[in-house]
Amino acid sequence: MTERWLSVEEIAIHLGVSKDTVYAWRDKKGLPAHRIGRFWKFKANEVDDWVRSGSASDATDGESE
Repeated sequence: MTERWLSVEEIAIHLGVSKDTVYAWRDKKGLPAHRIGRFWKFKANEVDDWVRSGSASDATDGESE
């Protein structure tokens, strides 16, 4: 079965952060995202791998979440 694409709202809930943090991490920290039309979509397994790699915790931009 193919993993479904998640919206910004859904990935924010998955990660336990705000939508603004999702956008900031996409812009500044390389959160894996795919543009589909005018929407950003995410694969949970890609995002989980990104978190496990330590990229979410890199203290480079002062994000508080």
